[in-house]
Amino acid sequence: MNFFRGVMGGQPAGPQPTGAETIHKLCDRVASSTLLEDRRDAVRALKSLSKKYRLEVGTQAMDHLVHILQTDRSDSEILGYALDTLYNIICNDEEEEQDENAQKQEEDLGVLFTDKFLGDSENVTLLLTLLEEFDFHVRWPGVKLLTALLKNQCNQVQGVILVSPMGVSRLMDLLADSREVIRNDGLLLLQQLTKGNAAIQKIVAFENAFERLLDIITEEGSSDGGIVVEDCLLLLVNLLKNNSSNQNFFKEGSYIQRMKPWFEVGDDNSGWSAQKVTNLHLMLQLVRVMVSPVNSPGATSSCQKSMYQCGLLQQLCTILMATGVPADILTETINTVSEVIRGSQINQDYFASVNAPSNPPRPAIVVLLMSMVNERQPFVLRCAVLYCFQCFLYKNQKGQGEIVATLLPSTIDANSISAGQLLCGGLFSADSLSNWCAAVALAHALQDNLTQKEQLLRVQLATSLGKPPVSLLQQCTNILSQGSKVQTRVGLLMLLCTWISNCPIAVTHFLHNQENVPFLTGQISENLGEDERLVQGLCALLLGICIYYNDNSLENYTKEKLKQLIEKRIGKENFVEKLGFVTKHELYSRAAQKPQPVFPSPEQMLFDHEFTKLVKELEGVITKAVHKTSEEEKKEEEVKKTLEQHDSIVIQYKDLIRDQDTQIQELREQVSTLSLNSEQMQNQITQQQSQIQQHKDQYNILKLKLGKDSQGLSSSHGEGAHVNGLHSEELSQLREEVEELRRQHTLQHTQLSDKDSLINTLVFTAGCSHQEVESLRSRVQAQCAEISQLQTERLELIRRAEAVVSCCIQTCCPTSLSPRSLLPLQEECRGLREGHAGLEQQLASAQSTVAIEQTEKTKLQQEVQESKKEQDDLLMLLADQDQKILNLKQRLRDLGETIDEDEDEIDARDQFGEDDDDDDDEEEDEENND
Repeated sequence: MNFFRGVMGGQPAGPQPTGAETIHKLCDRVASSTLLEDRRDAVRALKSLSKKYRLEVGTQAMDHLVHILQTDRSDSEILGYALDTLYNIICNDEEEEQDENAQKQEEDLGVLFTDKFLGDSENVTLLLTLLEEFDFHVRWPGVKLLTALLKNQCNQVQGVILVSPMGVSRLMDLLADSREVIRNDGLLLLQQLTKGNAAIQKIVAFENAFERLLDIITEEGSSDGGIVVEDCLLLLVNLLKNNSSNQNFFKEGSYIQRMKPWFEVGDDNSGWSAQKVTNLHLMLQLVRVMVSPVNSPGATSSCQKSMYQCGLLQQLCTILMATGVPADILTETINTVSEVIRGSQINQDYFASVNAPSNPPRPAIVVLLMSMVNERQPFVLRCAVLYCFQCFLYKNQKGQGEIVATLLPSTIDANSISAGQLLCGGLFSADSLSNWCAAVALAHALQDNLTQKEQLLRVQLATSLGKPPVSLLQQCTNILSQGSKVQTRVGLLMLLCTWISNCPIAVTHFLHNQENVPFLTGQISENLGEDERLVQGLCALLLGICIYYNDNSLENYTKEKLKQLIEKRIGKENFVEKLGFVTKHELYSRAAQKPQPVFPSPEQMLFDHEFTKLVKELEGVITKAVHKTSEEEKKEEEVKKTLEQHDSIVIQYKDLIRDQDTQIQELREQVSTLSLNSEQMQNQITQQQSQIQQHKDQYNILKLKLGKDSQGLSSSHGEGAHVNGLHSEELSQLREEVEELRRQHTLQHTQLSDKDSLINTLVFTAGCSHQEVESLRSRVQAQCAEISQLQTERLELIRRAEAVVSCCIQTCCPTSLSPRSLLPLQEECRGLREGHAGLEQQLASAQSTVAIEQTEKTKLQQEVQESKKEQDDLLMLLADQDQKILNLKQRLRDLGETIDEDEDEIDARDQFGEDDDDDDDEEEDEENND
């Protein structure tokens, strides 16, 4: 005990032992003590020293502590001390007052001891087993220790847990723990566990994680909740981000609908706490994860549809138009709405109908554009509005038309502010960022929409009083030539390139202004600074578009003259070099990565994502167009025309062959259908024969029973009249009933004989039908052989046609396919058509035969069905009569009549003999029919 007093704070006599010596003695005591109390005290002492002497405890005591976990499972107290000690030596405490060097040393120690602990993978399995203990002093430190291991060596621990049986399930049980501290630390553990491991993410999701996490968020107050809600949301983001399987599971489980109440914001939005802002920010991120542009289009579209149907999009738009919402929440909400509507027509239409709660009401798009062109608004908010406008117009030709229509003279309303007026105002304002945003927004209204490019040419602007209006296209080039800021010029050049690309009419309008081409050539040929090289590259791109999409309608600016101008004033190599500078720019690569415009500062806002796609598409074709000579272009045009002629001929033959392929396929399907029908008819005939035989057997049995009962009744009738004083009236009545039953039996026997004859006739007819079906099958097989021969001839024709066309293309001669050279092909095609017509006639004949056989089969089936129905009715009637006879016999017995059973047996033997004779006669008839 003196030893422990020294460790725990006593003042022993003599020199004080060092920390390493004390820890060494404690480790010896843990290893050698036989009493549990001594080992427990030693481990408690190690725990108290583990923070101050982290290196010494970790080096000397780790193996002993692991041994304690393995052997002393019955004592929860010593297990808790051991787990706490291991946690202290593995965990890296994040203390703010530590300098960088001390913090680095702490992290190195944590990784070192983590590697030592993970040297035996069974240690992690042991830790997972200990987590099943419900005792708080074991479970809580176990959760903290496993979390620390994941922080230091995530991939290695994930691999062990993944292969451990029920490993993930044990960790998921932590969320159901009634003690909040264990549940909350379990959330932190699962956050570390699910980082970057799709397999574990899927297992956690299928362990009902979504249901549990959403329940916890609801219980904690949703967006008004505390740090626990934040931890749940971080775990949900981990499970869903870049995991298409979990995203589909989340959507199919109707969990998107449960997100709607999170965004119910009241009228009073003042006094938002920092935690609420964080929670709502994570909730918006979770929505964006489900509809991110990097997801597969099908999954994104499905989630967008669900968000509209459950009202989540409407709720987000309510926040968008609400007052008092913090700026960062408003910005993230705009980005979220952007991706919810991106590429979804129904969502885009709904967003176009949203109005701001103003007087008079204004469309939400107009209110957002007012913020975008307002230089006093935060930069990130303006970027978010631009992204929202781009997503609204993405693959939305209807929306593009509505935006462009607000610029046309016939639709301008002087009493209201429209989207087009705001874009024009921003395009020509003094703020370069507004110029760039407006230019990019207007370019998205023209993206892949030739109609709107042509419509925008009609827009006229009044620049000043007393001067005639100028077109919007001309005004853009005027501002470009005035030498404004680089950001403004880059925006205008991107707008002009998008506008006139793939639109020859717009190219003609641009070239019609005599000042535009000299300005572009002057800009490209000058030797300017680094900042101006980007403008030069975009001017080269614009001039290249004027060449590539030129329809040569202007005599002074044909393709050839523009290329001559480039060669004389710029030089082809210099032109291509300036053009290539655009794609080499650092900001170009950044903008090409994702659709959302994210820039560190306004000055770096130069390229648009969709424009980078246009540059990548046009750079190569413009370079080829500039290097081509007039002779090469003429030859290319001639070859193009020749190829078009050849292609038209080949297309005709391909169409013919395709039609014949289709017809042959149809014939094969019809033959297959006929074969299948024939087999089905054969099976039905077999089944009907079996049913007929069953009916015969049932009929014979019933006839036997009916004859036996009637004979027994008649033999006993004479003796019972005078037994027990039976009244004569009652006996007379019974006799009449028996006589009536006999008459009915005789009639039914006659009807059954008629049915037997009909059945034999039907069986004979079915046999004939089977022979005809076999004949039809042989004819179908012959037709299949003819079809195969026709297919072989078609392939030979294709080979010969392609050989002729290939020869013509190699010689580049328009007259390679003369009428004489086409005669063999035409003759073979004519023969092929005749063969095909003959095949169609044979098929029609086969179909007619099959139709006749089908009609006969239908009649046969109807007759069999009627026979079966009548026999069923007769069987029912015989059963009723049998019951009546039994009742009568019982009454006779009750009245004292004696019924001789021997006579019944004799009658039964006689009846069997008659039935056997009838069966022999029927078998002889069937053999004769066969």
